[in-house]
Amino acid sequence: MTSEVENKPVFCTESAKELVKELRASFATGKTKSYEWRLTQLNAMVKMMEEKEPQIVAALHDDLSKPELESSIYEIAMLKNSCRLAVKNMKHWMMPEKAKTSLVTFPSSAEIVSEPLGVVLVISTWNYPFLLSLDPIVGAIAAGNAIVLKPSEIAPATSLLLARLVAEYLDSSCIKVVEGAVPETAALLEQKWDKILYTGNGRVARIVMAAAAKHLTPVVMELGGKCPVIVDSDINLQVATRRIIAGKWGCNNGQACISPDYIITMKDYAQKLIDSFKYELERFYGKNPLESKDLSRIVNSNHFARLSKLLDEDKVSSKIVHGGERDKENLKITPTILLDVPRDSLIMNEEIFGPLLPVFLVDKVEDSFDVINSGTKPLAAYLFTNKKKLKEKFVATVSAGGLVINDTTVHLAEPTLPFGGVGDSGMGAYHGKFSFDAFSHKKAVLYRGFACDAFVRYPPYTRGKLGLLRALFDGSILGIIRALLGWSKA
Repeated sequence: MTSEVENKPVFCTESAKELVKELRASFATGKTKSYEWRLTQLNAMVKMMEEKEPQIVAALHDDLSKPELESSIYEIAMLKNSCRLAVKNMKHWMMPEKAKTSLVTFPSSAEIVSEPLGVVLVISTWNYPFLLSLDPIVGAIAAGNAIVLKPSEIAPATSLLLARLVAEYLDSSCIKVVEGAVPETAALLEQKWDKILYTGNGRVARIVMAAAAKHLTPVVMELGGKCPVIVDSDINLQVATRRIIAGKWGCNNGQACISPDYIITMKDYAQKLIDSFKYELERFYGKNPLESKDLSRIVNSNHFARLSKLLDEDKVSSKIVHGGERDKENLKITPTILLDVPRDSLIMNEEIFGPLLPVFLVDKVEDSFDVINSGTKPLAAYLFTNKKKLKEKFVATVSAGGLVINDTTVHLAEPTLPFGGVGDSGMGAYHGKFSFDAFSHKKAVLYRGFACDAFVRYPPYTRGKLGLLRALFDGSILGIIRALLGWSKA
């Protein structure tokens, strides 16, 4: 293994330049633009998942101790659905869209043509390292691009497997994987791309955007933030509690950008909510969750230390009402609930990205909106209530990448909805046709013949021509008639 690493060629700026040059040459042949090429690649991706699912599940377990159900459903099955949706609808997506024309260009016809951007870069993350690496690539392939994938080095087993599988199943002249860490990413970012999609945190996103700005490269940023959950008192508490647990601890043990980050509820309802959490958590994960095989581990020692710091802050450590047990050797932290945490604590001001769930108290449920809007805009926000007016106010008042009422995280599974952030939680969106659009340029095309050449657009300019042009731009038939008869006021 040591000699294999030593013999591996160094990937530097020159390597990245040659890689992009090679991909641009492949793109220039036009093969990625054909429907047949796109269809072949998407079907090959489905075949890859069907044939290699055990290896994918094993890699995800090596990196995160991810339960098989989460790997099979939330990573592999969801990606299969993305591929199949694209295969089913891609021909329709590729068709030019008819556009209306006005009197200004009469007679004419127009359409919007979707064309591939060219050579794109996808920089992935570690928490869903298979899904979040290949799901954007589904859209990039469907749109007809050549692609470089940079998977996360923090999930090394999945990164290595992705490199092998992509080379084995997909067209290696147009789709490539670059493994590595910061030096390799930096070398890639020095190059000119036609689009970059980055999934990760805000700190690295600023570095990616700064690099992209040098080449005027457009970006899609899928970040995160503190996703709130408002819990009203007029609900089915058992169902609500289970759905919050599924979205928090059932999604990679809280290591997900859309997992609930904190709860807001009323002071007189909090204890009832806490009791329900304790009961359901014990049913799901047993009396000793550290031994549960249904909870992912913390990804590495750095993230374990970061989460421990949040728990150990003086003003927070006394607020733990459930859980809090830690196994440093195995990087495990039990589902942990904290009640009435101070607003100025670290845990209420940093994205948690782990199994800790603080509960913030308000006097009345309507106060929750002020709490949410006082911070940065989250990637997702959740509300549990049966009150129609509260739902309406939530939708009208809270700005987030996506909203879900009476559940958590499930909007991710709907391909008809765009997935993306706003403000600090990201920019741009993908999933379903939104993925196709994210990697396409919408080219405007106007068709005209040689008949009806309007004299009014040419010099010499007169008051009559001015009046007629104004009527044309106003779209007024009566105004045009008046102008032609000389009755309009120029």
